[in-house]
Amino acid sequence: MTPRSARAGFLAAALVLCLGVGFEVHALWTRSASSVTPPPSAPLSAADALQNAFVQVAEHVRPAVVNLGTVQMSRATRRPVVPGPFADDPVFKDFFDQFFGRRGQGPSEEFRQSGLGSGVIFDKRGYVLTNFHVIRGADAVIVRLSSKQEFRGRIVGTDSKTDLAVVQFVPEGTLTVAALANSDAVRVGEWAIAIGNPFGLDQTVTVGVVSATARADVGIATYENFIQTDASINPGNSGGPLVNLRGEVIGLITAIVAAGQGIGFAIPANMVKRVTAQLVDRGKVTRGWLGVSVQPLSRDLSESLGLGEPRGAVVARVYPDSPAAAAGLAQNDVVVGFDGTPVEDYHHLQRLSADADVGRSVKLDFVRKKERKTITLKIAEAPDTGAVAPSR
Repeated sequence: MTPRSARAGFLAAALVLCLGVGFEVHALWTRSASSVTPPPSAPLSAADALQNAFVQVAEHVRPAVVNLGTVQMSRATRRPVVPGPFADDPVFKDFFDQFFGRRGQGPSEEFRQSGLGSGVIFDKRGYVLTNFHVIRGADAVIVRLSSKQEFRGRIVGTDSKTDLAVVQFVPEGTLTVAALANSDAVRVGEWAIAIGNPFGLDQTVTVGVVSATARADVGIATYENFIQTDASINPGNSGGPLVNLRGEVIGLITAIVAAGQGIGFAIPANMVKRVTAQLVDRGKVTRGWLGVSVQPLSRDLSESLGLGEPRGAVVARVYPDSPAAAAGLAQNDVVVGFDGTPVEDYHHLQRLSADADVGRSVKLDFVRKKERKTITLKIAEAPDTGAVAPSR
């Protein structure tokens, strides 16, 4: 057989094999198709139910989300037009003129800078929850509802150490109020819905999941215990709610990682409850204080002290005339328990002491030179709450 005839025979055999396989597959598909029943409708119903859940949450919570416009004043030789998306809004301009006076008054004019952020109504008396950094330095706050109504707001109180603030306005009717969830029950993997005004785009809804809980060492605030989410968050979302599928606020959106994608942080609702209750009552936050600065417990130090896992907080400094100094706590002591609660790390100890009532007596368990000890001390008031005077 010549090479050419051999190749021809091989191709013919391959063609027959392919055709045979094709005929068999076609026959098998035909037989299978005639015997397979249509898929059940359950998956479609489940998808519809999930979609409806998102829609219902958005419809329920969005009316409680507000747009916050802030104004800062400074002296200048001339005054430019108001920047931002409110520049052409006559209502907004009239508000400026009524609150600050009209242009051309005095030898120099007021320069007005506007900022934008989000907030969520949590009380029918017109109390709005937002971030401290949203209203920081503001001379005026404008609250815009989902109905487009605008009200002048006043700053009730702020807390820079958690980046929280409360603003109040006088409503003209009944308000939609968002409910705060028990954030301690939030689990990684749960659905998370972010609602806010990114880049001034009112009432934007994005969806993701809870990526992590109890995030600290982020560098945003003094007291950090953030919920992390991959729901899309952008500038202007700050102060808006992070919501679960029950329509409850699990956290208040506060920051994103600019260098990454899908990494946003929200202040957990339970921390929000504690702080806002004090801001509404007295305009500032009073925190408990042990009188120590603490640092992380390394694995090497933990093993050298016979503690096993590195759980606890190392005392870096004891302040004079503090509760810790009076009780005999010393530098390099490792605090492992706070009034019966095991201390996970130094952030945990900071939160436990800050949340403790001033004047309360607590027991501290600590390790010194491999020896476990217990002392009792009385919680004092933290010398600096970081509050900003409310506006009237």
